[in-house]
Amino acid sequence: MEIAVISGKGGTGKSSITAAFASLDKNIVLADCDVDAANLYLIFQPENEREDAFISGDKALIDKDLCTNCGSCVNYCRFDAIHEINGEISIYETACDGCKLCSRICPAGAITMVQEDRSRLYAGNFRNGKMVYGRLAPGEENSGRLVDVVRDTAKDMLKETGFRDIIIDGPPGIGCPVISTITGVDRVVIVTEPTLSGLHDLERTVEVVSRFRIVPYIIINKADLNNEMSDEIENFCQKRNVKVVARIPFEQLFVEAMIDCQSIVEKAPKSEVTKLLSKAFLEIKSNN
Repeated sequence: MEIAVISGKGGTGKSSITAAFASLDKNIVLADCDVDAANLYLIFQPENEREDAFISGDKALIDKDLCTNCGSCVNYCRFDAIHEINGEISIYETACDGCKLCSRICPAGAITMVQEDRSRLYAGNFRNGKMVYGRLAPGEENSGRLVDVVRDTAKDMLKETGFRDIIIDGPPGIGCPVISTITGVDRVVIVTEPTLSGLHDLERTVEVVSRFRIVPYIIINKADLNNEMSDEIENFCQKRNVKVVARIPFEQLFVEAMIDCQSIVEKAPKSEVTKLLSKAFLEIKSNN
């Protein structure tokens, strides 16, 4: 079974709840698909057995010795990635889209395309099973593709180990990485918070998930910080026939657990929050 945990916005506590689920299950594959800001490895400190370079695209590189500073590439670049500074042509790496036009039109042949290979995929062991995660280098692209690679690796690890479940920590929002995360999964859990922006982004996320013919489960985190808004979120979920499986109160133990590189389940196994999350996780796994 693949369970994906996502959120319509950042800061809802999605990763903390994913970490709790990973501690409630044994012999699992944990996949961190929030490749732009992977952080579960900070909590679980996996022993990586594998590190692969991920080729996210191409970037233009200029040879200063060959460049005549004619400016043709500056005029043709539609991404404003090439500029003339003090009579010398320079390429801004983070602005380059990798379209290759500059390398084709350069009369001196001074521009070549090089592969972006700073992004990484890591895989190995963690204390409850296997873990795989990706880290997209700053400025590099194709985060959705890296998510696919992480998920494919997780599925291979599931077959190799004979484990039953994959738990996925997905990215926030509704963009390409989220689409790659939830495609073909068995369960989707959306973590939200009792704010107006939290409700708005929840509405968008539920709409996206419904396109995949998946009925998501909702967890309202920090629910007691605004009970009126939490009630409004529940009313929205009732209208959409979406179930709220837990209203988690604000709990300082989440922060203390992260500082100690633990999930809240490991930090406070008898706490009220752990009981609520255990009940929610059991319901998510058992429902058909």
